Amino acid sequence: MCICINCQYVDRCMTYHAVEHQHQQSHLTDAPDFDPQEPTINVNIRSRDEVIEMEWDVVGCQSFLQEVGRWARLRPGEPLPT
Repeated sequence: MCICINCQYVDRCMTYHAVEHQHQQSHLTDAPDFDPQEPTINVNIRSRDEVIEMEWDVVGCQSFLQEVGRWARLRPGEPLPT
């Protein structure tokens, strides 16, 4: 799971914005203004029949500042992104 959902900067982060794009999810912001330091992204690639699926997860970041539940407070009632 992406650590971004519990990061204070999730709604301002350029890297998380790119992850949202890769997952074809709506963006928390259209104009992120925070450029994180040294994010680490795992990309899992799975193939099912002739379809290739990619899952992007930020698993480390020098800028990570924990704020548990940040994403959920920004999107109340929505399921957490997987």
